[in-house]
Amino acid sequence: MRPLLVLAALLCALLGAAQPASAHTELVSSSPKDGATPAKAPDHLTLTFDEVVDLARVRVLTVDGDRLPVARTAKDNVVRVALGSPADGKFAVVWSVVDEGDGHASSGRIAFAVGAAPARTGGDEAQTAAPAPSPSVRKGLVAVRWAGYLALALFIGGLAFVALLWPGGAYEPRARALLGLAWTAGLLATVAAVGLQGAYASLGGLRDALRPATYADVLATEPGVVLAARGLMWVLAAVVLAALLQGAARSPGWRVGALAVAFGLLRTTGMTGHNSEGSAPTWGAVADFVHLLGAALWIGGLAMLALAVLPRRRPAELAEVVPGYARLAALSVTGIVGAGLVLAWQVVGSFDGLLHTSYGHLLLVKTAVLGCVLLAAYASRQWVRTRLDLAVLLRGDAATVRPFGYSVAAETGLVLVVLAVTSLLVTADPGR
Repeated sequence: MRPLLVLAALLCALLGAAQPASAHTELVSSSPKDGATPAKAPDHLTLTFDEVVDLARVRVLTVDGDRLPVARTAKDNVVRVALGSPADGKFAVVWSVVDEGDGHASSGRIAFAVGAAPARTGGDEAQTAAPAPSPSVRKGLVAVRWAGYLALALFIGGLAFVALLWPGGAYEPRARALLGLAWTAGLLATVAAVGLQGAYASLGGLRDALRPATYADVLATEPGVVLAARGLMWVLAAVVLAALLQGAARSPGWRVGALAVAFGLLRTTGMTGHNSEGSAPTWGAVADFVHLLGAALWIGGLAMLALAVLPRRRPAELAEVVPGYARLAALSVTGIVGAGLVLAWQVVGSFDGLLHTSYGHLLLVKTAVLGCVLLAAYASRQWVRTRLDLAVLLRGDAATVRPFGYSVAAETGLVLVVLAVTSLLVTADPGR
């Protein structure tokens, strides 16, 4: 356990000192501007971004799909693009750039014409549509993130449930299987995310996500380093899980190691989202950590309760575990809601952004589904208050426990929808 504790502590110190991912790289201006009509044909196009960009991650293409040469200027956020001389005097290019912080791909189109000629035509618009990541890669990335969020919640929440509320669960086959499955899914999702992130950033296809060169390129970037650290934390989590299955849940050393690994997993998960956008990235990182921790304790404990505790219908376990989880869930939901409000305002920034952007719409959908989850949670809490004593008295009678099982199952199903929307939010651009 000592090497585990030392390595986990070092990783947590590094992750705690690291800065979270920065906001997406966006184009601020161009010269000539989109839609301009300069008097004579320019020999170059200047693109100014809102932050420093890596030339290797900036692409500018012509109508025919030819890549134009780019060069850095005196400013690290300004790129110079060499232009040809089209016969009709019309220029149309598409650009794309990959953010160094979170690997998000941004793109756009710029068209202009010499003199009074129209800067845009329908044919040019169709031919020069802005490049975008492959839909299959985007869907794969969303699916992998959904699996990663679910695995994280089941593993950390399940560990906390067993350690704090149900130590005997370490010997229950259902609980052991749930924790093992969560660990396996978390590690596989992290490995798959590296390849898909590389394909997404390079605007490639699913085949590119399987190439070793893609993994090498991603691991040389900041998002890749974060994913590598998360993969290492999952490896360390295997030691924590093995010790738990051997009955170390009450050991102080195991608890310190479990806390260190849980912190590392939560921190690396929050470092590749939108939590640093806005004027207070530190508060965003703290709010994101509280949000993830609350969700993990709530969802992981909910799954452990539904799949491992309730099927046993043992009166002593129900009397001890259910009230304790009800209190833990109430505290977790409070943290989720409070931190969620901070994150939502920091990323969206205004009511207009909430109501008139796709990101804001997804956020509203997530809030609505979360409201339904809270209604199911309220029904479960009411059962605990009014029917738990009777269920214990009747020694876990199936008919008495069944309504509680139904509300817990509904709560669990809706939570999966919330996680799916969360995965879409991480991929979505807050400004669109």
